[in-house]
Parts: sequence; structure tokens; C-alpha cells
Amino acid sequence: MEALRRNKLLAFAVVFIAAQVLVAVFADWIAPYDPVAQDVIARMKGPSVAHWLGTDQFGRDILSRVIHGWRSSLAVSVSSVGAALVVGGALGLVAAYYRGWTDRIVMRAMDVFFAFPVMLLAIGVVAVLGPRSFTAAVAIAIVYTPIFARLLRGPALVVCESDYVTGARAVGASDARIILMHVLPNLASVVLVQTSLLLSAAILVEASLSFLGLGVQPPTPSLGLMLSEGRNFLMLSPWSAIFSGLAILLLSFGLNLLGDALRDTLDPRLRGRA
Repeated sequence: MEALRRNKLLAFAVVFIAAQVLVAVFADWIAPYDPVAQDVIARMKGPSVAHWLGTDQFGRDILSRVIHGWRSSLAVSVSSVGAALVVGGALGLVAAYYRGWTDRIVMRAMDVFFAFPVMLLAIGVVAVLGPRSFTAAVAIAIVYTPIFARLLRGPALVVCESDYVTGARAVGASDARIILMHVLPNLASVVLVQTSLLLSAAILVEASLSFLGLGVQPPTPSLGLMLSEGRNFLMLSPWSAIFSGLAILLLSFGLNLLGDALRDTLDPRLRGRA
């Protein structure tokens, strides 16, 4: 709380993201219409009192679909980045703690994943597993696992050489206890900053996969899918593409802002500038 009072940018970013998360969580109560309900008579209408953001080519309320699309994008992104953090972080910590052949094998395996472009690897995973929201989350998790592994390995190497880790080994603490109780807590700031930044990137990857038809499948609302469907009607009714693209922008911008604010707050070298 003290950090929020001192850093206005961090406070704004937290409130901005919290508001979007609340909209996604309570989408069923906030959305004025059923996001998949069709009204052919009212299709491709502009913003009005009845439909604040207009309707799409099937007469579905765009505001309701954007709100539920927020939920879909956040669910896929959070689950995928969380899985990547657990798996990649564990691999990075194990490689830094045991070193030797364990370090070499783990990091060379991560280098194999780094050799592929992000979108190409994600598309390849979805092509093997089939297009749906779960496989999109798995694809994004696989893409970001080596990033967390390499990110945590560097500072973990320094922490593992510290006196308190040596002392913990001397008194007979188990390897798991040392990693979880002494090494991992000292990497919390790095994890928080990188997680928020990768969440922002995951939003864009999920939207890209859905735009290509490889993520969330219709009629389930998805911001990327709405953008893909709306591009065919830009001259007649651009509202679906405009507002879904704006929602993606707000999500990505908020998470990037949160990551920058956390970095400024947690990094001692930047704390004065914040």
C-alpha cells in the first residue's frame, strides 16, 4: 500500500487493470444482452440507446460480446502465462541450483524453443492439437516457458552463491526447501515484472491466434475473432472491428503500464526516478 501511495503511476495501473478484470469476472451480470443471441432485424446497426456499441452482422450486441471477449482473452492469457511461469521457473531454478550437466541439458532444450519465432511455434502447436481455447493456452505456455526459464536462471545463479544459501546447506536443509524458502522469494520482483509484461504479450498472441481462427471458436466471443469477423464489413459497419481492437489495446496497454510501474518501483536504480 505504501508503494501505491508513493507511485501514482503504479496506483493508476493497478486500478486500470483491476477494473478490466472485474468487468471480465462479472461479465454475465454486466453485459446487457446474451453475447450469442441473434437479432437479424437489428444487424449491423450503429451505436444507439438500445445497443451502446452497435450490433454485428448477425445482430449480436457488440458491447456484450466485447465484455465476454475480455473474459476469454484474460482466461487464456492468465492460464497460459501461469503455466509457463510454473514450468519455466522451475526449470530455471533447478538449472541454476544444480548446474553442471543439469544446467546444460535444460538450457540447451530451452534454446531449441528459442530458435522458433513466437507465432510460428504457437501456430504449429495449435495445428497439432486442434484449434480451440485450451490448445491456444497450451501453445502460448509452450512459447513463454523458455523465457521464464532463462529469466530466472540468471539471478538465481547469484542467489545460490549467497551466504544464507550456503548456511542453509550447512545446517542440512533439503534442496527443495532451499529453493522454495531462500532462492525463490528473492526473485519475486523479477517474476512480478516479467509476468505482467508477458501477460500483455500473451493478450496479443491470443488475439492473433483467434484472428486466424486457431483460438477461441465461434460462437464464443473473443476479441481477436470479433476483429477477424468485423474486417469483412468495415465499409458497411466498422463498429465490431473498432471496439474489439480498442479492447485489445486497453488490455495490452494496461498490462504494459503495470509492468513498467512495477519495474520502476521494485528496481532500486529506478526508484528515485519513479
